Amino acid sequence: MTKETERFTLTRIGHPHDLRDQMIKDVRSGLTAEAKSLPSMYFYDDHGSALFEEITQLPEYYLTRAETEILDTYADEIIAAVHPDELVEIGAGYARKTCLLLTAIHEREAGNVYVAIDVSEAALQHAGANLTRTYPWLHVRGYLGDFGSDLDAVPRRGRRLVAFLGSTIGNLTPRQRPGFFRAIASMLDEEDGFLLGVDLIKEEAVLRAAYDDSAGVSAAFNKNILTVINRELDGTIDIHAFDHETRLNPESGCMEQRLRANREIHARLAAIDLDVHLDAGESIHTEWSCKFTREQIETELGAVGLRTTSWWTDSENRFGLVLAKLSSASSA
Repeated sequence: MTKETERFTLTRIGHPHDLRDQMIKDVRSGLTAEAKSLPSMYFYDDHGSALFEEITQLPEYYLTRAETEILDTYADEIIAAVHPDELVEIGAGYARKTCLLLTAIHEREAGNVYVAIDVSEAALQHAGANLTRTYPWLHVRGYLGDFGSDLDAVPRRGRRLVAFLGSTIGNLTPRQRPGFFRAIASMLDEEDGFLLGVDLIKEEAVLRAAYDDSAGVSAAFNKNILTVINRELDGTIDIHAFDHETRLNPESGCMEQRLRANREIHARLAAIDLDVHLDAGESIHTEWSCKFTREQIETELGAVGLRTTSWWTDSENRFGLVLAKLSSASSA
């Protein structure tokens, strides 16, 4: 065993049966409803995670570059505000931007533990191998599970900076976000911090290009949700019978991703004895990508006892990073 592997552990915190049961429930209810939908969490098998990593490198996808610019400029300030013993990243993926925070942690002589939570084992293995090789002082603790239900299973190792980067918060609907923020608040003590990435409201043309790139990677990522469903539930849904569609919902301020049937579809999910039918032109809603104002996100955090202590944006005000802590009333 190498020194790198000694410093990386991977633990499953979501029970496989629980995750499968949730998928069965989600798929059955989503594909039998009049307005059909599938939760975006099912994009992220190993292939889906790799596709998303490819999306982040595309010229149209400004979000990663904007957030990286903020971290490159303010990482030291962020770490100084919390001085964490451990950095806990939710939805860590390949943890590329995380390096900026880890470098600042080491320079500030803070902690030596990075905790990564993700649904993709391949992404966690990649991050663990890369980070332990890059940082000889770092211990990486990977947790395979769903951030919607498994956060309370992650053990504490001292003062925490909990990070939820990459605008993933936008994938949660207004109904879902309060419960998620309450779960975050329950992870924190008074001296801990919560670092949240939010994509800011902007012109529709910029948003549309980011979610429907000319190379077709976003379309492949969207259709991958059907590949996952077919594999896990013994399905026969033809992914080529669907077109990728993205649009701005002016009422919610969210980009909506859909898969629209380009012909009539009859398919079967044998593992759950479910026949699936869509008319030509009927769609499956697959993802929300909500955009925010500073006032909106501070209000939502404040509603669960989290007060904003710092706010940073990139040079073009496209993206924001929020640092929040428990309010005195919540931590008392």
